[in-house]
Amino acid sequence: MPKLDTDIRYLAGVGEARAKTLRKLGIETVQDLVSYFPRTYEDRKLSPSISSLPLNENAAVVAMVASTPTLSRIRKGLSLVKFRVVDESGSMDITFFNRPYAKEQFQRGESYVFYGRVEGSLLRRQMNNPIVEKEGAGQLTGGIVPVYPLTAGVTQTLLVKLMRQGLAIAAEQLPEELPDDIRQKHSLCYVNYAYENIHFPPSPEALAIARRRLVFEELFFLTAGLRLWRSERARIAVTPCKHINLAPFYDALPFTLTGAQRRAIEDGVRDMCAGTPMSRLCQGDVGSGKTMVAAALCYFAAKNGLQTAFMAPTEVLAEQHYKGLSPLLERLGLRTALLTGSTGAKARRELLAKLAAGEIDLLLGTHALISEDVAYQKLGLVITDEQHRFGVRQRAALSEKGIHPHMLVMSATPIPRTLALILYGDLDVSLIDELPPGRQKIDTFFLPTSYHERIYNFLRKQVAEGRQAYVVCPMVEENEEIPDERKSVMEYAQFLQEKIFPDLKIGYVHGRMKPKEKAAAMAAFAAAETHILVSTTVIEVGVDVPNATVMLVENAERFGLSQLHQLRGRVGRGKHKSYCILLSDNRNPETKERLKVMTETADGFRIAEEDLRLRGPGDFFGQRQHGLPAMRAADLSCDMPLLQEAQTAAEELLRQDPGLVLHPLMREKVTRMFAANAETLN
Repeated sequence: MPKLDTDIRYLAGVGEARAKTLRKLGIETVQDLVSYFPRTYEDRKLSPSISSLPLNENAAVVAMVASTPTLSRIRKGLSLVKFRVVDESGSMDITFFNRPYAKEQFQRGESYVFYGRVEGSLLRRQMNNPIVEKEGAGQLTGGIVPVYPLTAGVTQTLLVKLMRQGLAIAAEQLPEELPDDIRQKHSLCYVNYAYENIHFPPSPEALAIARRRLVFEELFFLTAGLRLWRSERARIAVTPCKHINLAPFYDALPFTLTGAQRRAIEDGVRDMCAGTPMSRLCQGDVGSGKTMVAAALCYFAAKNGLQTAFMAPTEVLAEQHYKGLSPLLERLGLRTALLTGSTGAKARRELLAKLAAGEIDLLLGTHALISEDVAYQKLGLVITDEQHRFGVRQRAALSEKGIHPHMLVMSATPIPRTLALILYGDLDVSLIDELPPGRQKIDTFFLPTSYHERIYNFLRKQVAEGRQAYVVCPMVEENEEIPDERKSVMEYAQFLQEKIFPDLKIGYVHGRMKPKEKAAAMAAFAAAETHILVSTTVIEVGVDVPNATVMLVENAERFGLSQLHQLRGRVGRGKHKSYCILLSDNRNPETKERLKVMTETADGFRIAEEDLRLRGPGDFFGQRQHGLPAMRAADLSCDMPLLQEAQTAAEELLRQDPGLVLHPLMREKVTRMFAANAETLN
């Protein structure tokens, strides 16, 4: 009898070639197979008759082939197979496009089940390219049918057949890894029922019961794993920092910090004096002053004889941090330096020699900071800005440059607390929830593109008053089909320069420019040499131009709300009234609802919650390697209540059994879940 760890190639109908294709889907063993959950489901229950089939909807019906299928070739590369099917209530036309073999598949007088979109009229219905099986087969129709994600060479039919084999093997072998008392307390079904009904549910109710169990289990073990990982980190001992008087730092600032900034600094100082490595997320809205929290902790580390590495996601942002922080910190006696991909070979050699000799207290830069040849004498604090752009791997690589350095992660992307617990489950959170005095309220408008002329007049008026503006396009590619002249940043900048504002200076910047070109374009805008800057989202993070008062976003529907909120935060940084204009002709009601949220609130956390509700977690996770186990059952856009329930249950259990010593099956499962990501879980 095959086991759960049996290689997939030994199942009937697989073999070496198919096994290789299945491995592309992550299916290597029977366990992988039964854990490969459907992407969605189709209700293919049989309709009573052809005449009852609803128009313009998917439906299934049993019918007899009434005419001999005919094959006709319309033109090169297009063939049609047509025939008529009947039952006691009426008839329906069936057409297959580019499937010449279908002519031989159907015998006149035989009955089949046809499933597909019903088109035509009430008097003459038709189906194109339906899914078909012999009456009574019940493999692909007759009930709620799973729809799996596929790859080339793997069909739904193959996966359904294999899944039935896999479930027959798993039925006797799936371990019940959730403790019985937790399963009963949270009204969860047994594991066998869950696996059978997630794949082949007889009813929507059975599917809901199965899914609840599997989602809860996944989130329960994820939480337990993160808490274990965190508690193990807490057992690492480092030399505690000494308490240092921060008054000289505060006195050197030309402004007073907010209460929230002070609290975040105190959190960091307390962590660094605790004797275990700090692991903290400093989260605050755009312009809330996270950089000053980082600066205070750099000062604190230096006064304790430790070096700091401060990593930003782009050269523009790294240089801005350097220009902003180095004059302040150097006045306080710290030695600072900047290292990016643009640093010349000679300057780089000199810088690395000083760093290794301990002659640099703070090194700012991009991912160049984690290059192999970069060695620190005594790296004690690692700061990463806009952490969601790095992922855990780079964070781990940077921390390995020292011996258990303290870690501060900063993010201006407001992340709902529940999601932050997953993205940053190993971190304590400091929330900067007040803006420094003087930050402007930004008026936000959502308009159709028919307003372009009026908007251009408004931009001209702002420039005449001495202000500047950003115009953001969602793409650089010139071959993308976007209406009118806004096909790319460069084309749009040229259009504005030649047709709309010939008397103004229009600049542009996008991610494909060389770093030096990008830096020059940004510097010209910062120095007010450029009136309008056309850009991709390369300006989303951190660029600070207090004189810019207008953010115009073309094709706003192409951005997530959190991204739009980041872009909006680029204006309103000075003393002048500022505006954000979102342009979109998209008529989708959900899109309109999403963009309307931006006009109603400036609260980044409310916007993040809305983004999560409307778009799901993709906007936060994106394509990044966040280093956590992939979720197979849970969907964070709709499973938040269950996430909270699972987290509470996991935390209760860990309070009673901190190392899961009394629950070896659970401990093994957690270890297995996180094993593939072990090198990233620092």
